[in-house]
Amino acid sequence: MSIYAKLKELQIELPAVAAPAAAYVMHAQTGNLVFISGHIAKKEGKVWVGQLGKNMETAEGKLAARAIAIDLMATLQDACGGDLTRVKRVVKLMSLVNSTPEYTEQHLVTNGASELIGEIFGEQGKHARSAFGVAQIPLGACVEIEMIVEIES
Repeated sequence: MSIYAKLKELQIELPAVAAPAAAYVMHAQTGNLVFISGHIAKKEGKVWVGQLGKNMETAEGKLAARAIAIDLMATLQDACGGDLTRVKRVVKLMSLVNSTPEYTEQHLVTNGASELIGEIFGEQGKHARSAFGVAQIPLGACVEIEMIVEIES
């Protein structure tokens, strides 16, 4: 099944690409690698604020990570000139989870993004990954994720 057919089946419509909130670009390419800047979680168009282990549970954090994956795919589509079929391989995700020092399920939160990317891209979506707990994320967001992708020339 094609990437676009899978998105349609899952009833996922990619949003407009967000504008950078500071002094950076949303994606940068060197050779066949595209580096997607960190995207923060949003819910209903607003920053999804929260801290895992304090006022958010793992299941909600996982939903936030899934929402970020959708935003990442929109930015990736932009980086690919509007054509996600150019994706050769999702190489790596790095996830920052706003969490208390006692919280230890950052990897489970990040699964929200990893599982969706795997479902959309299949074998090409299997990626390396890091998941970190951090004291804070810009604007109080609960999760931030960045992505590295190899694309066809």
